[in-house]
Amino acid sequence: METGTAQKKLTIGFINDKSPIADIICNDLTNLGFEILYRSEHIEDGITQLSALKSLPEVCIIDLDFYDKNVLAELRELHTKYPSIKLIAFSEKDSEQAVKPLLEIGFSGYLLIGSDADDFKKAIKVMSGGGRYFSAGVYEIVKEYYKQYPQ
Repeated sequence: METGTAQKKLTIGFINDKSPIADIICNDLTNLGFEILYRSEHIEDGITQLSALKSLPEVCIIDLDFYDKNVLAELRELHTKYPSIKLIAFSEKDSEQAVKPLLEIGFSGYLLIGSDADDFKKAIKVMSGGGRYFSAGVYEIVKEYYKQYPQ
């Protein structure tokens, strides 16, 4: 039985607003063997790039800029057009006001700034298998949400 090279690479899309931290994570994930299918600076550009791809990424990591007033509408559009893509938010915000709307949209993961490449690796693998993955800093918010709205 072959190992390592025979395994299918998990594919990722990466949307980040020129964040050096997100750039480092993206490079680390590439070094860990993940295939980055596209990178874009804005959600709207990411939606456009997705439409040009022959195959969609399994997971899309989005470095969120909550100061952009259109961010939630763009995220809803992304999830509506591409519901098969698992979405991971990457943010410094750990409040209910930040996390709950993303859960309502359909995000399956939320990693806080300070998460390293191993955290992303775990999240991507769990989510590509149909699970969810959240940083400890938002776990209580997520737990309460799913108690209220079981899925």
